Amino acid sequence: MASATTDDPTGGLDPDRLEQAVLGVAQGQGFSGTVRVTRRGETVFARAFGMASRRWAIPNTCDTRFRVASVSKMFTAVAVLQLVEQRRVHLDDSLADHVKEHMPRLDPRVTVRHALTMTSGIGDWFEEGSPDWEAEWAALTSSHPLYLLRENADYLPLFAGKEPHFPPGERHLYNGAGYILLGLLIESLTGRPYEQVITDEVFARADMTASGFWALDELGPDIAEGYLTPATGPTPYRTNHYTTTPRAAADGGATCSAADLTAFARALRIGRLLDEETTRLALTPQVDERAEKVRGYRWKYGFGLTHLLDDGGTVVRWGHTGEEDGVSARLYHYPRHDVDVAVLGNVSWCAGDMGWAIHDALVNGPAGLDG
Repeated sequence: MASATTDDPTGGLDPDRLEQAVLGVAQGQGFSGTVRVTRRGETVFARAFGMASRRWAIPNTCDTRFRVASVSKMFTAVAVLQLVEQRRVHLDDSLADHVKEHMPRLDPRVTVRHALTMTSGIGDWFEEGSPDWEAEWAALTSSHPLYLLRENADYLPLFAGKEPHFPPGERHLYNGAGYILLGLLIESLTGRPYEQVITDEVFARADMTASGFWALDELGPDIAEGYLTPATGPTPYRTNHYTTTPRAAADGGATCSAADLTAFARALRIGRLLDEETTRLALTPQVDERAEKVRGYRWKYGFGLTHLLDDGGTVVRWGHTGEEDGVSARLYHYPRHDVDVAVLGNVSWCAGDMGWAIHDALVNGPAGLDG
């Protein structure tokens, strides 16, 4: 591979290979959304596919805004680390000391660190790892109307009385309830609503000018509607208005453009959101997500970030995924190459294959960055 010149924003990355990978998924699987790849903050590739509104025949564009589901956990983690940096809370403080009024039965051994790294062991408001999650989600939504879940505190009845899965710190188990509690901690320590803190301390500082917290039933501008593809029925698509939570919470649901997500990834790593020491901590893997390798990588979770490590222990990629009905999102950073990838979709489960196709185009094969 030819070496990159200092004035080459692609750094030797092959846009044609990227385009082939993206088009292969978009055409083969009906991807609906937008893809953005940047290197050193400069756009290398940006394309949009499908419809933002099938009702009004409005196409997605590279500037369309999408819900990003659990990708938002990164924003919550940064806001908590900002409070750690300000010494208003410590990672090894008991979380119960800060949310006792909300969850009096919380094990006092659960720390802020446990919640951030999903090692608290507490019961979740919805157990995403369940093998029968679709049936359990249907049961949950029939007994607890989703339209009532509009603030972080609204989720408490769904998990505050649950028994823990294991003692704090024993292992990692994906958990949104811990992030709900972190959102309540943020509100308690700042005296401001969670959404306002993220807007002021994350979005504004990262120049995420298109990001916000529009609800599904609000008329935000340039926002893609979310769609499901039912297995049967006369209509090929239906909206997600009755199948996902209407507003964002601290465990997910913000609305962002692809450009804003790549701006966030860059702002995080260059120290615009946290100081040098805390940035280093934020980008350090903390705990194993699973014992086995997946796709040849060891997977570790940190503070709102999943890290993929190679056999030498080097981080190949960090970022987060997001999935809800009608929402599919990925934000990845490749440290070795200073490449950011944002994939935002408004059809269920459409971003995963796209993310891996881009991953393979970047790091594998004779034309990839490692070729």
